[in-house]
Amino acid sequence: MNRRLPGRVLLAILLGLATGLSLALVAGPAKAAGTRIKDIATLKGVRDNQLFGYGLVTGLQGTGDTLRNAQFTEQSLQSLLDRLGINVRDARLRTRNIAAVMVTADLPPYTGTGSRIDVTVTSMGDATSLKGGTLLMTPLTGGDGLVYAAAQGPLAVSGFTVQGAAEQLTQGVPTAGRIPNGALIEREVPGTFRDLPELVFELKNPDFKSSIQISDAINTWSLSAFGRRIASARDQRSVVVMRGRQMNQTRLVAEIGDLTIQPDTPARVVVDQRTGTVVIGRNVQISTVAVTHGNLTVRVTEMPEVSQPAPFSNGETRVVPRTEVAAQEQMGKLAILGGSDLQTLVRGLNQVGLKPTDIIAILQAVKTAGALQAELVVQ
Repeated sequence: MNRRLPGRVLLAILLGLATGLSLALVAGPAKAAGTRIKDIATLKGVRDNQLFGYGLVTGLQGTGDTLRNAQFTEQSLQSLLDRLGINVRDARLRTRNIAAVMVTADLPPYTGTGSRIDVTVTSMGDATSLKGGTLLMTPLTGGDGLVYAAAQGPLAVSGFTVQGAAEQLTQGVPTAGRIPNGALIEREVPGTFRDLPELVFELKNPDFKSSIQISDAINTWSLSAFGRRIASARDQRSVVVMRGRQMNQTRLVAEIGDLTIQPDTPARVVVDQRTGTVVIGRNVQISTVAVTHGNLTVRVTEMPEVSQPAPFSNGETRVVPRTEVAAQEQMGKLAILGGSDLQTLVRGLNQVGLKPTDIIAILQAVKTAGALQAELVVQ
């Protein structure tokens, strides 16, 4: 049953809708959030250490190394069996269930003894797949030659290979895999966080303006927290923060890492000619220029003909060359490119209707003409 709303209730609803609409119109789009300092800068001295080692993977289903082709695998197997008291020096081993691999890992900073890290295992010989294999205990050494971890465990391989009599299908990389938490830390890297002589934040993309913004953001926060400035920009790469006693150093770094800024990026255009990829930075500008581009296609076709002599002429049958050359040039539109922002530039390039390879050629020509106000990086 329908009921009519009282006049006061209806008036209140209309006023509420009008108020909400006016607030939405006044508010407008939300302001873009900044970037955290921890995402664009790293603390100097707090870094990973690379580890590597040589090992053997066993348990493969006939997809391991061919011992005749991979002699290092055979020598490693013989040495392993000798340590276990089995003498196979004079025997000809023909097993295909073992493969020689390289094991790599990244040791996080300040990792204690007994912790576990992930390792990556890659084949060295002619093994076709490491799926189903188990890595034997492999010492992992650092750049100083000391053993910092030991890796062992079953491999997780995502790629596979299926082969028939006349066709083979390969997806992913079956000769590489990972072992989650496969390495056990046996030695700690010397040094602790407290031993750092100073707190220096290094920018991943060095820039003078970004360095100043980080210093200002830290000083603005420190003035409200401690009543003094604690940061100063050393150069375009590093920002130095004074260590104080008002706050724990770990908490100090955590608080600074959550501060946000708007990092400045240089005007740069990156071009990859192999894949046809073009990446244009936000600050790229092009002075007003007129551009036309047309594709010229030249086709050369060889159509040889056979010359047959007349009957009873004692002639020879010869092949007479015949070449057809055709040139075709497409119509090119003359367009004016130029803009103060990235959106205007992209709109102008799209109006010409070009392929990525054509855009690369135009950008190179515009750079030569001096109208591209950015750095052009060709890969």
